[in-house]
Amino acid sequence: MTPGARTPLLVGVGATSFPAEPVQLMIDALRAAADDAGAPSLLAAVERIAVPQGTWRYPDPARLVAEAVGAGSARTHLAEIGVSQQALVNHALTAIAQGRCEVAAVVGADARAWARSPGAAERPHQGTPDEVHRREPDFMAPAEPAVGAGQPVVQYALIDNALRHAEGLDLVAQRQQIDRLWSAFSATASTNPAAAFPTARSPAWLGTPGPENRPLAFPYLKWHASQWTVDQGAALLFCSAEAARRHRVPPDRPVTPLVALEADHAVSLSRRRLLHRWPAMAVLGQAAERRLGRPLADVELAEVYSCFPSAVRVQQRELGLDPGWAPTITGGMTFAGGPFNNFTYQATAALVPRLRAQPGALGLVTTVCGLLTKPGLAVWASVPDGEPPLVADLAAEARAATERCEVLDGHHGRATVATYTVTYDGPDPARTVVVAALADGRRCLAASDDRSLAGHAIGHELVGAPVEVDGQRFSLA
Repeated sequence: MTPGARTPLLVGVGATSFPAEPVQLMIDALRAAADDAGAPSLLAAVERIAVPQGTWRYPDPARLVAEAVGAGSARTHLAEIGVSQQALVNHALTAIAQGRCEVAAVVGADARAWARSPGAAERPHQGTPDEVHRREPDFMAPAEPAVGAGQPVVQYALIDNALRHAEGLDLVAQRQQIDRLWSAFSATASTNPAAAFPTARSPAWLGTPGPENRPLAFPYLKWHASQWTVDQGAALLFCSAEAARRHRVPPDRPVTPLVALEADHAVSLSRRRLLHRWPAMAVLGQAAERRLGRPLADVELAEVYSCFPSAVRVQQRELGLDPGWAPTITGGMTFAGGPFNNFTYQATAALVPRLRAQPGALGLVTTVCGLLTKPGLAVWASVPDGEPPLVADLAAEARAATERCEVLDGHHGRATVATYTVTYDGPDPARTVVVAALADGRRCLAASDDRSLAGHAIGHELVGAPVEVDGQRFSLA
């Protein structure tokens, strides 16, 4: 079926991985995407370039990319941290479908490994993007960072321990599930030539602390976490069906978006009534299944955002995916590499060749924005189904589906542990952080520097235990 003139298509993808400053990785990735599309002339025709903020300092990186590829008149977009990677894809698809542009690019990169090398320096640059996409300021309950629960590894560990309790697992069974899942991710990475860390790891190795696998936040060790000290970039090149015909894109190159969903609504972890759930992602999954007419569990290829095991484990349950299946084609952010705020594009770049090689197959890519905060979900196909893509922000539906509770900045009195984690001083358990429930349904967060308690908490269930809270400190009752 011939798509309509304004139908947005993903015609080319590019990925880069070598020691270089981030903007060079972006430039080379976009050039590779045009080559992948079989239409280098698309580069000069790019009318908008969007980049998600990385750990770099360029004020307008898209302008540097545009000038380097010969698209000097392109409008430039920069998305703040906290704007979903999926949002930039959706904006490009919508702009093309509405006739506001014909050719658009989404490009990103991070180079934390290169940045550590002697003499590494970003090229000097001044400028202002044509458009800055901003996130809402209230992204996290103030009580979370106040007790040390603002770090990603702490938040995801809190989620995993809440999930363990909700599913009635003991600590050993939880660790076994995590390590089996992550071992399967590493096995996939071992077959991926582009993986940064392609060694297959056994469940036993992943679950054993040591010099190469230091503990981070219970139950997580180093090789349960996204590895962002990599040099990786990716580019997605979109155009209308009419532009694809005009630039003579070969007919075997375009990939069609069937579903492109986000929920631009933030509810931080401690404010969610169910700490082990992510209702916003379930909303996206259900909408996707209605559009596809089939369960997401039946999609042939998948890359579920994998910054930490709980991100995957919660998404598996919200999307109806088999918990025993490792939903990755790359090896995930621990083993393939997790460039900051860019992995969704790396994953999509890896997915597209697979879809072209399997006509009729569907490919799922999910996005985590923030700390399991804003979800994103895309389903791609190399064979269009004749229906327009579902491109939407389901913030209102996500808001309605998410039960909330009030979180206090401090509390004095009795509470019950709803979830917890332990952080470390070197190899030694040192600090316990809890999210605690009050009798009236409100919540508080607190911490304890009692090392004997921390040692106890990594071997014994603390969820459900009564505690005495004094401000932002706690002790067992």
